[in-house]
Amino acid sequence: MALLTENDIRKLFNEKVLMEKGEFFLEKDMILTPSAKTYLADKNIIIRTDHIEPTKMNTGKQTDVRITDERKMEPTKENVDEVYETLFGITMKEKPEHMTHLRGNLLVFKDHPRIALRGAIDFLEAQIILTQIIAGKEGATKLIDDLEEIIRFIRKLLRSEITGDPIVEFSLQGLSPADIREQSYHPSKYFGIRHFLPSYKQGEMVAHLNHLRTLTRKTELIAFRAFRSEDNRVDRVDIIRAFNRLSSLFWIMMFKYMTGKYKE
Repeated sequence: MALLTENDIRKLFNEKVLMEKGEFFLEKDMILTPSAKTYLADKNIIIRTDHIEPTKMNTGKQTDVRITDERKMEPTKENVDEVYETLFGITMKEKPEHMTHLRGNLLVFKDHPRIALRGAIDFLEAQIILTQIIAGKEGATKLIDDLEEIIRFIRKLLRSEITGDPIVEFSLQGLSPADIREQSYHPSKYFGIRHFLPSYKQGEMVAHLNHLRTLTRKTELIAFRAFRSEDNRVDRVDIIRAFNRLSSLFWIMMFKYMTGKYKE
């Protein structure tokens, strides 16, 4: 079931996708948010339900919505492989440049929060690879291996976001999520040093690891925005939590580097 927000409606007006007759035809599998309904009312758009068979009407408080227009086509044996679906109910034969795949043949605008999250994960991975190059120049092979394990982990998170599969308990550098939280909160106990404010005086590698830590925190916030609905429900807490623990892991790696644990 897809959710059509006020922002989606505004984009439809900007893209001139809405029907000139100013009508929405309600069908199943689309939810119109309260703010979207208000926006339609302000624009004098009529929401139509008379075409829906009584047995298919949504009897709950929310209304199922699908937009129809002259370009809509029904999949057939001849064109089923060419049809793209959208969150706002329109089907297309070709994928517009300003849209991309959310999953399968379902298209969304490229600024969709889930697409923004995928871009953030991609950027984080690229920065980790650059840090591996710096570590390679230092001969810090153990650090390279730890970073490679993180790359595999965030690729797993990306796959989970796309497929919807849950993230089960995980281990990074031999640490559980609880271990990561404990060691990052109490570095004096585990590394013999206190928390510190990052500085250029700590050297290039610590600066790179701190950069990865801040990027991971930023990715966590992007994930939160991607999975928070208009009614403030939050889905995929497992992914959000994973990025939270990963940012703490980079603190641990900074402690390890500064205490010589990455020296060969």
